[in-house]
Amino acid sequence: MIVVTTPTGSIGRQVLARLLQAGERVRVIARDPSRLPRETLARIEVVEGSHGEADVVDRAFDGADAVFWLPPPNPHAESLDAVYADFARPACEAFRTHGVGHVVGISALGRGTPMADRAGLVTASLAMDDLIAGTGVNYRALTMPSFMDNLLRQVAPIRDRGEFFSPVPGDRKAPVCATRDIADAAADLLMDRRWSGQGHRAVLGPEDLSQNDMARIMSEMLGKPVVHRPVPIEAFKAQLSAAGLSPAFVEGYAAMMTAKAEGLDNAEPRTPETTTPTTFRQWCADVLRPAVMGRG
Repeated sequence: MIVVTTPTGSIGRQVLARLLQAGERVRVIARDPSRLPRETLARIEVVEGSHGEADVVDRAFDGADAVFWLPPPNPHAESLDAVYADFARPACEAFRTHGVGHVVGISALGRGTPMADRAGLVTASLAMDDLIAGTGVNYRALTMPSFMDNLLRQVAPIRDRGEFFSPVPGDRKAPVCATRDIADAAADLLMDRRWSGQGHRAVLGPEDLSQNDMARIMSEMLGKPVVHRPVPIEAFKAQLSAAGLSPAFVEGYAAMMTAKAEGLDNAEPRTPETTTPTTFRQWCADVLRPAVMGRG
């Protein structure tokens, strides 16, 4: 039995689809099971509730061989610990109680870099990894750069004004990956559990790209000029605050982006294992262009 958290999220729903396609027995934890397709519900077990609650994970992990772990976004949290390590504490206890064999989690690049202890959301995510690994469970943290799919938050300015925004300098090259490749890596680890111990596996996409590189590719794929607009970090923080994010989350997000601008995502060596197949050009064709054209 494989337990999937966040089964309606961007990554979790793709992990769930991969596991079902392979014929695995799956149980999900869902706050709102009605968001799952009816045909999916017919093929899975559902534990309703939040995977940050002890009674929920106690029921969900009973008899589980493996768990896909991803804390839900909580941009209104009073602290970053509340988003990551504190949220995971009940699950860590349940891993021990129920003898869960393997856990695959979603985390971030940066461990071992000079910026790791001042990278906001990344720092908090790495602390969560340490907490999970400390239970003794076999654990693999999938460590990520920025997601291609994050650009979907900026569909309107890309469509209407031909521009997108980031506090990362336009010429800073870094890895970028598609969520579908993250889901594939997670599903592979959940199904083939011959690995052991605690460690990480990076998901780096096929190449390093700058914001300007992505603007050029988007222009070609959308058939219209698209430019990257750099945003000063203080203006970026003001935008997040205006959107209603908590002070802790604003500071954490800004610290993460500052660290990325300083090269946080560039420390992990690219290897055949960490290189994943979806190019930014292919992602634009499959995901961004339909969204911009109103077909997503």
